[in-house]
Amino acid sequence: MSNYNSFSLKNKMKNKKLAYLYLIITFCAWGSLYVVGKFVMGKVPVFMISSVRYIIAGIILFFIMKKMKPKKIEKQDYKYIFLIGFVGYFIATVAQLIGVKFSNASLASLVNSVNPIAIMLFAAIILKEKLTLKKVICIILAVVGVHTIIGGSNESGELIGILISLFAVISWSIVSVIVRRVTQKYDPIQITTYGIIIAAISTLPFSIGEFVITPNIQIDWTVVISLIYIGVVCTALAHFTWNKSLSMIEAGSCSLFYPIQPMMSVFLGWLFLGESININFVIGAGLIIVGVLISVIHNKDVEVDNKIQTKIQ
Repeated sequence: MSNYNSFSLKNKMKNKKLAYLYLIITFCAWGSLYVVGKFVMGKVPVFMISSVRYIIAGIILFFIMKKMKPKKIEKQDYKYIFLIGFVGYFIATVAQLIGVKFSNASLASLVNSVNPIAIMLFAAIILKEKLTLKKVICIILAVVGVHTIIGGSNESGELIGILISLFAVISWSIVSVIVRRVTQKYDPIQITTYGIIIAAISTLPFSIGEFVITPNIQIDWTVVISLIYIGVVCTALAHFTWNKSLSMIEAGSCSLFYPIQPMMSVFLGWLFLGESININFVIGAGLIIVGVLISVIHNKDVEVDNKIQTKIQ
């Protein structure tokens, strides 16, 4: 029994390390989405960007999924697939892009870093994952951090962008918890593919409407390359690695890697878009990141306790 527990523990640790690698890839990709998306939205409307990214990602993932031949989705699970595709990949993602458009890449990405707290909260409610005192402290720090950011906004348009970004955070967090549940039953690439196809179908009518009514849409080689990058890296790859991570470890643990995203966005926003950072941004970021670090320390404590208990057994 002791050898079996030791093997099981090693296997779990190996899965966690692999999941952590997937999460780093995910949030580096999503961090770059804010900057590339901000550039493209200066030339192409929001729904057109979403439609193109999902069509590109959907085609790539569909052919990969077909080769894997996953099992058929059961009828009672159709509703979950629809919620993932429509609410998560369509509604939340479009809201995210609109939030970037009304604020800036760094600010919208920082607001999005509240996701770890929101996911922990919904995971506790829906999946019955433990919501400890440390997690509650993290939630409070995140709320104060976001309030600091909003309090530092001088323009009404920027405030609107922040509020839309917060709506995207709540929607995405709920869907992430649902993904955690269904990926225990189905292959993550299968869930990702079906969800993205639903998002592509949902976005297409709005995209066509934008194309008809929007003048001066600029399509050049930089836009084409940016859209391909968004479709392949920020959508197909990042959504798969996120869903894969959720299938391997708890939703709350996955969410702890969100700080990588704003760090990447801030760096790339400064490097390519010339965006500046004010004192409110720094204070808000500090509060949110401290909250996440407390969560990480809590997660490590749990792992150590599990190791000790296994050795005793």
